[in-house]
Amino acid sequence: MKHFLIGALCLIATTIYAQDIDDNEIGGSVIQTLTPSKLIAKGQYDIKWFNNLYTQTESTFTDGDEPRQSFFTSSLEAFTGVSENRRLNVGVILEVRSNVIGGRDALDVFSFDGERGTARSGLTSIAPAVKFVPFASVNNFSIQSSLSIPLIDQETEQGVFLDQKGFTWQNRFFFDHTFAGGDWQVFAELNSEFNFGKEAEQDENFDTLDGSFANNSLNLTPGVFLSYFPSAKFTVLGLVQHSQRIDLGNDFEQDFTAVGGGAKYQLTDELNLEALYTNFVRGNNTGLGETFNLGLRVVF
Repeated sequence: MKHFLIGALCLIATTIYAQDIDDNEIGGSVIQTLTPSKLIAKGQYDIKWFNNLYTQTESTFTDGDEPRQSFFTSSLEAFTGVSENRRLNVGVILEVRSNVIGGRDALDVFSFDGERGTARSGLTSIAPAVKFVPFASVNNFSIQSSLSIPLIDQETEQGVFLDQKGFTWQNRFFFDHTFAGGDWQVFAELNSEFNFGKEAEQDENFDTLDGSFANNSLNLTPGVFLSYFPSAKFTVLGLVQHSQRIDLGNDFEQDFTAVGGGAKYQLTDELNLEALYTNFVRGNNTGLGETFNLGLRVVF
């Protein structure tokens, strides 16, 4: 059960970041002009705190309701510009997770109580990252590449999964287009994750002894986000994402489709707020839950 659930959580948490911004390109607010496809200038800083709560009582493995399981991921991304032509940014990504199972309330993830058999939490990974524009003539297409380094010894303890134990190489391809008039914008992303290492070994309690459930697999997640701007400082958006985990030797495949929507608001010239909701509408070897997402981003 933990296999499908965490695969889904990790994918949603890493791909649902939607669009964001900068004030000195084409006019408008940060949420309108500095999408993930755009890079910041040399000496600028881009810091994002994104929080994702995934909760489920259904899956593709059983009929009817199951005891609730909830997984919270809090990510802190920090990038800075290092090139005069806005073609290279460098940064780091930190992830903190808190998970509860066994029918506990979804909001119990915020208690961080570590109750044996029902909860785990902690700082789980750090990832150095680079972001670059490969073609100088196409500044609305960029790539973000990172290597996630695990900071945990065991994926599962007392039946509670926390995070993947293996190294993950992630590449995210970003593209956006603003339609004439500037009221509508489409953003597309392809997220790819390659998980290194051997397949997980488990004891009689299904606790992970070595390896990772996701190792030797490639995950591909395309997504499309359509935004409408009633004003330069406010946007509403809808999204569709599909995720496909390809087995490269670990005997575990998975796929799901999620739809959702949200809004962003430019609070100050530097700070914006975003809120998103998604629902897993179908899948194989996965949970059929929903996510609640809240993020803050500052660019200065």
